[in-house]
This record gives sequence, structure tokens and C-alpha cells, in this order.
Amino acid sequence: MEPYSSGHDSRTVHVPVILREVLRELRLAPGMTVVDGTVGAGGHSREMLKVIGSHGRLIGLDRDPMMLGHAAKVVSGDNVILRHSSYVELPTLLDELGLDGVDRILLDLGLSSDQLADSERGFGFSSSGPLDLRFDVSSGVPASEVIARQNVAELERIFREFGEEPLARPLAEYLVSRRESTPIRTGLDLSNAVADCPAFRKRGQSDKNPATRIFQALRIEVNHELEHVQRGIASSSWQSLKPGGLLAVISFHSLEDRLVKNEFRDERRWKNLTARPITATPQEQRFNPRSRSAKLRVAMKLSEEKRSSPVEEGTSR
Repeated sequence: MEPYSSGHDSRTVHVPVILREVLRELRLAPGMTVVDGTVGAGGHSREMLKVIGSHGRLIGLDRDPMMLGHAAKVVSGDNVILRHSSYVELPTLLDELGLDGVDRILLDLGLSSDQLADSERGFGFSSSGPLDLRFDVSSGVPASEVIARQNVAELERIFREFGEEPLARPLAEYLVSRRESTPIRTGLDLSNAVADCPAFRKRGQSDKNPATRIFQALRIEVNHELEHVQRGIASSSWQSLKPGGLLAVISFHSLEDRLVKNEFRDERRWKNLTARPITATPQEQRFNPRSRSAKLRVAMKLSEEKRSSPVEEGTSR
């Protein structure tokens, strides 16, 4: 994992969600070592760096090189380390840096506004760029290939399991039939195909774009997102935190939030500090609509001795 230096010139349009709540719940202090495992455009990191100061250390990771380019413009210094890496590889990175553990870890699992605006990877519903949806285009296969190659049963599984789409089966059948005459190569192609599916037309209009769940499902599939979340919380973050260290996770849909909630219920490993998820204020939701679905959960890593001892009285679940 080599250091990342920015060569990206575009400006970020991303606004970090529930920023004040994150800073409050992480209980940062000068001199701490903090990891932003999904550094994105650096919005959260910039504010955390102000609190931990020049004697602290900030480690920022991201699977998307474009986002690291944005982050490098707002977080820099001798005490800042940016890496093109997944947070699941954090223990390896800490070994390379000679660090025994860190004080705080933040994982923001949301898709950045900058990624949505990137026409080259097809994240947007009306994107004319290739339907890729990968965070790191150097590995894996693009979403367009998933649609072009998978059979009905596999597409149904992806849409149902990762998109929680009730019409997964008829849509899968329709896409397999349609792709022979009309290949789905762009974000706009997929949006049009979903809108044209007879089962979706019969369902009628809704406030959400009918392709919302399908884009989510394909993005989760090509990036192995839920596997990363599970490993990143239960294994990598646990190994990397010092006893008493805090892990904060921002999720944006029920599949992610369920994984976080279930892991934090393990009272041998964590003290859950958020009995209920923290959400954005009404004011923030009006200012930044993307924050409406954000849920913040925070837990403290229990010491090795605590893991085998009775659960503390008052530990929330």
C-alpha cells in the first residue's frame, strides 16, 4: 500500500453528514490517533484533525482513488497518512506503520455526492457513462457485465438480497430478455430498462426513482460492500482499536445498519454507546437531503479482560 498523492483537479461537492454528532460522539482529544476508514472528500477528517492537533495522527483510507484526490486537498501535514486501501486492511497497515492500535475509527458507508456526479462510472440514474459502479475500477467486474452475463436466478438474488426489491424476479426476467436486443451499458440504459419493465409500470409511480434499489443492489454486488462492512467491524476495527477505543459507523440503508447493530450487540466485545441510532437534525435534512437516511452508531471496544467478565451493568443494547 503506497502513499497516495493527489492529481485530481476537480472540486468536491460532497457535504459530510451528521458532522457535529460524529465529533461529539467520538470524544476526540489532542494527541489521539484517529482512522477515517472511508475518508471520501475529507469533510469529517478535516474537522477531526483540528481537534487532535499537530501531536495527533490521522490515517485516511479509501477504496476510490478519486476520493483520495479530493481528501488530499483538505487534509495534509506530517501527521496525516492517506492510503488507497479498504478499511478491512487496516491491521496490515498499522503493522507497517509500527502502531499497536488506534484511539478512534470512523466508517462512513455512504456513497459520496462526488461519486454520484462521476459520469465515468455510471452511479447516477441519468449517467451516459459506462455502468461501472465500482469504487476501484482496477479490480472486480463492472455492473454492466453482471447484467450482461448473469442468469435470471442470479440477477434475482442480487436484486432481492442487496436491493430488497419485491419485484426482483420479473425484473431479472425482463432484463435477460431485453439485453439480447438492447444491451445495458450506461446508468441511463439501466434506468430506462427498469422504467420499461411491465411489472414496474404496473406498480405505478413513487417518490423514489424506480431504479434506486437496483442501482444499490448492483453497487453492493460489484464492491462486495456487505462483506467489507462485516469484516471491517467484527475483525479489522476490533483488532485495530486500543481497549477503550471508539468505533463510529454511519450507514445509509437497512442492510448495513443491521450488520452494525448486530455486531455492537456482542457484549463480550463492545459496549454499545447508542441504544438507538443517531440521525440528522431536521435542519440538516433540509440543507442536505442525503442525510435523511443516515444512521450513526457508536461502540467502545472492551478490554481483553472485559471480554471474559460479566457484562457491565447499564450497558445499552
